[in-house]
Amino acid sequence: MSEDSATEHPGEAHPPHGATSDRLNRLRAAVLGANDGIVSQAGLVVGVAGATTDRTTLLTAGLAGLVAGAVSMSLGEYVSVSSQRDAEQELLAQEKRELAEQPEAELAELAEIYEQKGLRPETARTVARELTEADALGAHAEAELHIDPDDLINPYTAGLASAVAFVLGALLPLLAITLPPVTARVPTTVAVTLAALALLGWLSARAGNTDPRRPVLRVLIGGSAALAITYAIGNVTGAAIS
Repeated sequence: MSEDSATEHPGEAHPPHGATSDRLNRLRAAVLGANDGIVSQAGLVVGVAGATTDRTTLLTAGLAGLVAGAVSMSLGEYVSVSSQRDAEQELLAQEKRELAEQPEAELAELAEIYEQKGLRPETARTVARELTEADALGAHAEAELHIDPDDLINPYTAGLASAVAFVLGALLPLLAITLPPVTARVPTTVAVTLAALALLGWLSARAGNTDPRRPVLRVLIGGSAALAITYAIGNVTGAAIS
């Protein structure tokens, strides 16, 4: 293995302290799924509402979008996370082979990593040796690859979290466009959508311990633009068909 362990394995993740990879991945999948469900469903039903006021048509289009979107999000998340898990498993297998074939070189490499973190050479060597004796693969996986062999991300839970979040997010604009009277459908849907996006932006910012103002503003601007564009397209399409 090369001396520069930071460039050996591109795309390595550095999970924050106090949270597991799988829990973080489920949170990420849920946030993305809910956001996509809200925006895509709201854009769909508002666009259709721009072309027709028929409640059955709106409900049919909304349900079709909900099911198709949930399946698409779930499959996409599953494939993406599966690829990441496969890459992590390959990195661990490679590290295991190298530990078996050149244990002294690997020990020296681990000691160098801790020395670069600020330990004295003799202390770094001692730490590396003791960690190697306890769990060689785990020690190298954590220090070099930033992977916990016992906490690999799960593609099934990520896919499920994404699908459930998408459905919950998509239900809001679907109910908002079908339950009110005709004249209140679009304004209600716009209000519900923007409120839901603002809440989601605030929650995700709080979960990441960041200032929520900028994330909330971003989702509100993006959501407003999506609704305006799809409604305009629906109006033009409806006028052309009629």
